[in-house]
Amino acid sequence: MSVLEVRDIDACSEYFVGTCSHVGESEEIDACARKRVAWLRQMYDRGLRAKVAMLEGNPVGFIYVMPIGICPWGPIGQGLAVVPCLWVLNEVRGRGIGSRLLAAAEEDARQQGRTGIAAVAYQHDFWFMPVSFFEICGFSHAKRRAKEVIVWKVFDSSAEAPRFLERNYHFRPVEGKVVLDLFWNTFCQTSLVEAQRVREVAAEFEDSVVLKEYCADDRATFCLHQIPRAIFVNGKEIGWGYEAPKDGMRAAIRQAESAVAGLGER
Repeated sequence: MSVLEVRDIDACSEYFVGTCSHVGESEEIDACARKRVAWLRQMYDRGLRAKVAMLEGNPVGFIYVMPIGICPWGPIGQGLAVVPCLWVLNEVRGRGIGSRLLAAAEEDARQQGRTGIAAVAYQHDFWFMPVSFFEICGFSHAKRRAKEVIVWKVFDSSAEAPRFLERNYHFRPVEGKVVLDLFWNTFCQTSLVEAQRVREVAAEFEDSVVLKEYCADDRATFCLHQIPRAIFVNGKEIGWGYEAPKDGMRAAIRQAESAVAGLGER
């Protein structure tokens, strides 16, 4: 019988967690993983926990749980714990590992005195945070927006339902320049990789591009804009779901440059 253990992140599992299971794939991911692990350690004293599922001594899944007031991903609220991400390797799914991880996160939230535990889940067949999984684990619906559902489990009658993020973005042009507005956070590995790529591509265009960064790690910035991850080029959002490819970024900037040049000729 396979031995499954759920425990706090440690030296044996932090590389797996830091890379979001993309172990040994690239130096780009490894570099971002080192930053993520440092951030996770820094946030430990503020209540963030990363739980890791170990199967026969090898990491096969993880979950994050943290006070809602420090989560750079959403939702917004008070007193609750929030689970922004839960992941189990494809080859070991269907063995109850996800539910074990979620139970460990719930227990930690109770021990920290949170009034409940919540997550933003999705009504889709994709692997990421499906509503059906949380329902099976005893969560109910707090709020719904299209295919997004805030699911939660209440520990205390004083618990207040969390709220969805409401984007607050206003484009501020710079005459004769292409403006890149980059919203990013350290928690999300995809966002962290993407942010570094955006910086590198923006530098290629030198003075013709103005890069403005908004880091959701800073609570005031996050609460003001409520955007954990996004890229805007002259006010137009671009995105690929996965990390923004450099060629795609270059194409978007060149297109914006042409539009800026066209306005200047009028």
